[in-house]
Amino acid sequence: MEEEQQIKTYHLKFLPIFKNKIIISFFVCIIISTFFYLVFLSAPKDFPVNSFYILEKGQFLSGISGDLVNKKIIKNDFLFKVTVYLMTFGEGKIIEGNYGLYEKQSLIKIASRIVNGETDIMPIKVTIPEGLNSMEISNLLSEKILTFKKEIFLDTVSKDKLEGYLFPDTYLLFPDSSESEIIKIMVDNFKNKILTIESDIKRSGKKLEDIIKMASIVEEEARMSDTRKIVAGILWYRLSISMPLQVDSSFKYINGKTTETLSLDDLKMDSPYNSYLYKGLPPTPISNPGLGSIKDTINPVNTKYLYFLTDKEGNMHYAFTHDEHVTNKQKYLK
Repeated sequence: MEEEQQIKTYHLKFLPIFKNKIIISFFVCIIISTFFYLVFLSAPKDFPVNSFYILEKGQFLSGISGDLVNKKIIKNDFLFKVTVYLMTFGEGKIIEGNYGLYEKQSLIKIASRIVNGETDIMPIKVTIPEGLNSMEISNLLSEKILTFKKEIFLDTVSKDKLEGYLFPDTYLLFPDSSESEIIKIMVDNFKNKILTIESDIKRSGKKLEDIIKMASIVEEEARMSDTRKIVAGILWYRLSISMPLQVDSSFKYINGKTTETLSLDDLKMDSPYNSYLYKGLPPTPISNPGLGSIKDTINPVNTKYLYFLTDKEGNMHYAFTHDEHVTNKQKYLK
């Protein structure tokens, strides 16, 4: 009985020590685990948020792991490979694709996504305003689409003569969309919009390509529907009497200049887009007009005006003769 009491006393004496060791061991494990996670498994400080990683077919795990480290997506290539092998039961299989990196993610999460093909690519809303030319559109898209190549886009537009047919609208595009895919989406949208006014185009008696060329100018020269219709009427009238169109907006397409920055030397520039030197419509549209401008170009207001200008407040002023036009310039543009 006495021995049992001694054993019980012994256990009670060392029980707190035992409990303390368990607690200490527990916290040591937590500290070590946290340290290990922060040092090796957590996302790097410079993790490329709002980008994506292209994993091409035929790439090997060893090369990918090193590349992920170089691009600050993971911290340790060895642990990444071990994690992938554990997740694939030693096979090391990975799935190619474009992986969206919209937030910081741990090494384990990155490995899991690549093993399971979780690309998580989300569409981006891109708004193309009316009146932008292909160069301006390419600049806008290059800011939104991560893999976008301006040179390829512009070469395709030029080769296929698509200036004017890249319909301005709001699009949902994937950040890995190719240039040809984006162009097709915009051109298909143009075709669908044109179908809604096909009867008006036929009734006008004008070729679609001429309407789009003229609409691209009207889009740049006037902003409101009522003024666009009058300007369209003036420009069609000039064409009918073999008068040069003489619009400043074509220079934006030639050298990026606007009415305010044009010089006399610019007006003498030898370019088929210089509507002061060359009669008729330009070789291609000078911008990509919206449906409103296209409609207003098809349905112009016919007047006997030959000249127009926009004052500093955006108001339009018209004239029948060149002398009246000069008077308007002196009155409204000084």
